[in-house]
Amino acid sequence: MRAIHAVTLSVLVSAAAWAQDSPARLEFEVASVRASPAGRPENVSIGLHMDGSQARIAYLDMRDYIAMAYRVRPYQVTGPDWMTSERYDLNAKLPAGTTAAQIPEMLQAFLTDRFQLKMHRDKKDFPVYALIVGKGPLKLKETPPDAAGSDARGTVNVAATGSAAGVSANLGNGSYYNFGNDKFEAGKMSMDALARLLSPYMDRPILNLTELKGNYDFTLNLTPEDYRLMLIQIAVNNGVTLPPQALHLLDGNSAVSLFDAFQQLGLKLDARKAPVDILVIDQLLKTPTEN
Repeated sequence: MRAIHAVTLSVLVSAAAWAQDSPARLEFEVASVRASPAGRPENVSIGLHMDGSQARIAYLDMRDYIAMAYRVRPYQVTGPDWMTSERYDLNAKLPAGTTAAQIPEMLQAFLTDRFQLKMHRDKKDFPVYALIVGKGPLKLKETPPDAAGSDARGTVNVAATGSAAGVSANLGNGSYYNFGNDKFEAGKMSMDALARLLSPYMDRPILNLTELKGNYDFTLNLTPEDYRLMLIQIAVNNGVTLPPQALHLLDGNSAVSLFDAFQQLGLKLDARKAPVDILVIDQLLKTPTEN
């Protein structure tokens, strides 16, 4: 199901908001990249998989890689059309003493060296949904903090699997979400992560303006019609070509039951315009330099 493939391609990029920028240039010790296998399998497993010093990123398109490297969302990256159609697999070894939190900086160096990436930053007004606290009581269940910190050099899996039954995403450190059976179910998720993850399902990006700092467990129940509508929307946002009858469902429609589900939690999606930072790609190779 092509819409499900598009869902899985967005999950990891939306979840890749790791640590703060580092002043030193970080690089992979060794790295190889190749085009992902051709074809559209029924089940796709993508994302970042890390075991000790070994890291693997599978089945992401170039826009996803750039968004992950610079900690932005895919809609904030503008460039050649092929960025959303060409997918790549990356295998890398991390230098001693580095962690998964520093992978974005290493990706920046990798994209510059191997794909000759050049870009500049700009700002653009976008229609957005502001995620805010509503007028009613807040009904979110906050997840207690971990009793002990996690090992940053241990096994990390930030991965998604998708099929006709829906999408399951492991976001690492106990955070996850499932999108299927007409609902969005999340565990140990921050409001920032929720806004990032839901944005590709919507007709405009979501900005978190709640100022809520915790992690939460919650479920957003949808009607079957709105669930299908959100799958169509994420497919469109990822450049998937759909038949006219599917696109017609988006005309003038929005996932009303999702807005209602937020209100039941004491939250609100408010439509407005806001300036958003973007990355404008000036130069980028489709075929990387040799491994």
